[in-house]
Amino acid sequence: MKFLKSIKWRLQLWYGLILVVVLAGFGITAYQLDRNRQFRQIDEELHRRVGILANALHRPPMRGMNGNRPPPGQPPRTQNFDDPPPEDAPMGGQFGGDNRSGHNGRQLPAFSLLAQDGHLFAADDPHHFYYRIFNRDGNQVAISTNQPAQRSVNLDHEYQPGTRPSELSGKGNSPAKMVSFDNYREVNTQLPSEESITVGCSIAPELKDLRRTALSLLLVGGAVLLVGLAGGWWFVGRALRPVSEISATAVKISAGDLSQRINAAETESELGQLAAVLNSTFARLETAFAQQQQFAADAAHELRTPVTVILTQTQTALARERDAASYRQTVEACQRAAQRMRRLIESLLALARFDAGQEILRREPFDFSKTISDCAELVVTLADERGVKISVAAEPIEIIGDSERLAQVVTNLLTNAIQYNEPDGEVRVQLAASEGLAVLTVTDTGQGIAPEDLSRVFGRFFRADASRTGAGNAGLGLAICQAIVTAHGGTIEVVSELGVGTTFTIRLPVSG
Repeated sequence: MKFLKSIKWRLQLWYGLILVVVLAGFGITAYQLDRNRQFRQIDEELHRRVGILANALHRPPMRGMNGNRPPPGQPPRTQNFDDPPPEDAPMGGQFGGDNRSGHNGRQLPAFSLLAQDGHLFAADDPHHFYYRIFNRDGNQVAISTNQPAQRSVNLDHEYQPGTRPSELSGKGNSPAKMVSFDNYREVNTQLPSEESITVGCSIAPELKDLRRTALSLLLVGGAVLLVGLAGGWWFVGRALRPVSEISATAVKISAGDLSQRINAAETESELGQLAAVLNSTFARLETAFAQQQQFAADAAHELRTPVTVILTQTQTALARERDAASYRQTVEACQRAAQRMRRLIESLLALARFDAGQEILRREPFDFSKTISDCAELVVTLADERGVKISVAAEPIEIIGDSERLAQVVTNLLTNAIQYNEPDGEVRVQLAASEGLAVLTVTDTGQGIAPEDLSRVFGRFFRADASRTGAGNAGLGLAICQAIVTAHGGTIEVVSELGVGTTFTIRLPVSG
């Protein structure tokens, strides 16, 4: 089924199933507790009446004013079962037995129920309590007249003369047995003298009350279930709303609108945190895509210039016959344009490898101060041409890395410091250890960089004003420097002030 593939429907089904189980368990438990309470009260009343009947079973009947004591001077006498019931005998019950002896000639026990206990078996009681008493031989001692019809019909069959009370109860070692049938409940008790007393009553009021309780629990449980399912549907929909927003935003972004963002209002929830992470990812994606577009445009622009030079020179040379010197000049111009293209392509390939993590760097210990000195000697000719003085103060520091790549960084910084310096300016190079890092600073006395351009100097193809533009400069040098330093686990920063100069600072981890 398709709806089972929906997270919302799955959560709703699980929630509904759990709610049904909880409500059913609560309802059944509440019903059983109420049923046990009511039946326990009934059983207590039955056992209380059994005790009263047991006490009255061997009490001799007594005549008197109060119905409890015989007249003065007369001894108590045993009730004769052939005599009519005493005046204080309770309503709703009678004495049974048509002989004084049992089946085996034994004397039947005497039975006398006090008047004060007669209300326990009153006919107007809604529970209609009744009793039956038999001796050890199964002979009837006493029986109430309000017992159920089905018990009256089966009485002769159940209590045949000679039937022992242990056979009546079904468990000879059990003093009492509870039996429920139709709308009645009975307790059968065997006395130590082996008489059997059965007391029963109607449980119709309790059963009616239990049916009413069950119906109430069913209606309340159904209402709670409906409200719970409706509330669960609302909560599940609200909880999964960010998922729909994420999907809708992702669709818009995949269509090309990278400016779309997910509403991360619920930042405290897991989905809110996911939305924040996705928004950050989308922002980086938009930035990277914009940089890629700008990079492609800048690369095409930079490559177009040397290609244009080559095409122009070759077309001019082929337009008509020229002398050897003219052809030589044309070839030299094409060569310079081709070298510029080669440098640009190599720089682009280097950046691409760094971006992809495919650039392989050697990891060897070397003296960084010696690399700096070699780079300073390499550019001294360029510095002399522009009248720039280079001063180097580098203490010996050993680091682990690719000496050639780091030499490329130092050479690039020194070349920029000379090229964009003032005539008769100065370039100061310092290397020192600080807090486990090798700190290299390259400071020039040039015109400086505008504050609005400082955050973009490491961008690809970035060139500031004319003072930062030189022949053949594609604006990739500082981007490559940053990629090399980052690959060595270091950082590169720039600080500049217009009219004062610029300082580049590189921090690299020291070996050991």
